[in-house]
Amino acid sequence: MRTLPRLLVEPIVRAALAEDLGRAGDVTTDSIIAADAVATVQLVARDRGVLAGLPLAQLAWELVDSRIACDAHLSDGSRLEPGSVIATVHGPARGLLTGERVALNFLGHLSGVATGTATIADAIAHTHTQVADTRKTIPGLRALQKYAVVCGGGSNHRFGLDDAVLIKDNHIAVAGGIRAAVEAARAHVGHLVKIEVEVDSLEMLAELLEVGADVVLLDNMTPDVLREAVAMVDGRMVTEASGRITPQTAVPIAEAGVDLISVGWLTHSVQVLDIGLDHLA
Repeated sequence: MRTLPRLLVEPIVRAALAEDLGRAGDVTTDSIIAADAVATVQLVARDRGVLAGLPLAQLAWELVDSRIACDAHLSDGSRLEPGSVIATVHGPARGLLTGERVALNFLGHLSGVATGTATIADAIAHTHTQVADTRKTIPGLRALQKYAVVCGGGSNHRFGLDDAVLIKDNHIAVAGGIRAAVEAARAHVGHLVKIEVEVDSLEMLAELLEVGADVVLLDNMTPDVLREAVAMVDGRMVTEASGRITPQTAVPIAEAGVDLISVGWLTHSVQVLDIGLDHLA
């Protein structure tokens, strides 16, 4: 599984803590809890799902108070049941309470992304098709969300505009057609940059097959049309299906034989997984 480099994630966690602490810090905790009080709490899953984001929760508490220890009992990618104990956290009570919301925000959101991904990955596990994310991510959290997709059994699409060419309908329209767009892209990018082209009909696919590409994005096609498209491609390109795919519609789409299913809601509107903090001592 892909890891999260501290150099990448620490600025994100610091920004979240700074947003929460504001100008005066945690006035509630600082006014109620004694400076020398210590406490032990547990991170506990309230729902069934897949864990993601535990390193960010650990980092949030560490940045608030380096004396806080967060001992993991599970790792990212673990399957959760209601009542699953994810970690035990011990240390200065003020720091535990101050860092709680930021830690749980990261943990709940990213576990929700991983859980949503797993619902599709599990549903299509009997096929060779993989579920992938998109660039429809929350600004500033793309790397974290894509990490969570991998935790849920999915694959990452391109991370940004700079690591692959994806020629969509508006590119084709402005460029003057599929051939013109693909040939212009080939002349501009290096030999290691892959080119993907979006088509929404078998006629467009036939045109693309004449010029060639690395990947074809088959947009909003029915399973029957997708099956025909896969036969036309005949292994010459990677095939990707997209278009408001749900765990239910993913099954016939995958069974049509596409290599990938890309799903935007995994990152732009997934439901948070409920994870709580239970006080032990």
